Amino acid sequence: MPDVEPTAQSAVAPWEYTLYIPNDLRAVTVCRRTLRLILTMHGLIRLVDTAELLAAELVSNAVRHTEGPAALRVRWAAGVLRVGAWDADPEPPEPPGEFEALGEAEEGRGLALVRACADLWGWQPLVKDGNRGKYVWCDLVAS
Repeated sequence: MPDVEPTAQSAVAPWEYTLYIPNDLRAVTVCRRTLRLILTMHGLIRLVDTAELLAAELVSNAVRHTEGPAALRVRWAAGVLRVGAWDADPEPPEPPGEFEALGEAEEGRGLALVRACADLWGWQPLVKDGNRGKYVWCDLVAS
């Protein structure tokens, strides 16, 4: 198999990937590794560690707090990497607490970590083919 080298063009041209996953905690690891590969192949290795952490938090929430399928969506456009998780629960996510105040808490740090590490984050309700759900996302601006 020939080596594939990322080009400067791959970090400039917009692209998007969606990975549909079952409601299974093992999917978090699959998403992290897939995201690492996508970013590496597009020449965005400098964003990998933070993006992996954020994707793991978003996908983990989608799998742990809902009962249906989920998906990881990764999009690159205009120097911004958007990482998001779709799930089948239309209820909004719990607002994140202050990261420093969560200290040794066993739960509730995920979105606080996302808010602390991402340049921007949010959520939106989604309706597709009569199914309701939500999309929780965060942006990393390439500098």
